[in-house]
Amino acid sequence: AIFYGSSTGNTKTVAHSIADKLTGCDVHIADISNAAAEHLTEFSCLIFGTSTWGYGDIQDDWESFLPKLKKADLNGKRVALFGLGDGESYPDTFVDGIADIYDAVLKCGAQVVGQVPTDGYNFSESRAVKDGVFVGLPL
Repeated sequence: AIFYGSSTGNTKTVAHSIADKLTGCDVHIADISNAAAEHLTEFSCLIFGTSTWGYGDIQDDWESFLPKLKKADLNGKRVALFGLGDGESYPDTFVDGIADIYDAVLKCGAQVVGQVPTDGYNFSESRAVKDGVFVGLPL
């Protein structure tokens, strides 16, 4: 299942593109603003997508959903993350929104998959970098 938060439509577009690439799978896709935390437990694999706004702020719908997410039981769930950001205009907070979701799902017992090397990305700092790699896919 793919859950995304999108203010301008870009993250929604990426979420649907990812779903299209998952051939042979029946992919549930939903805007996080319409989701309930208990829906997350229905799926064994989850993909969460967000954007980063301003100076490292998570997308508004995710900001509202994070308190609910932090109460979810995600033990045994595999979670992949992706995030949209602007490394040129905001090099010190590039895709920081990914880190907020990462921290929340770890506390819920999820296994985060899909680390991405930082090579080739133009940024100076990101909270989404742990142990030298991005904890999700930066776009």
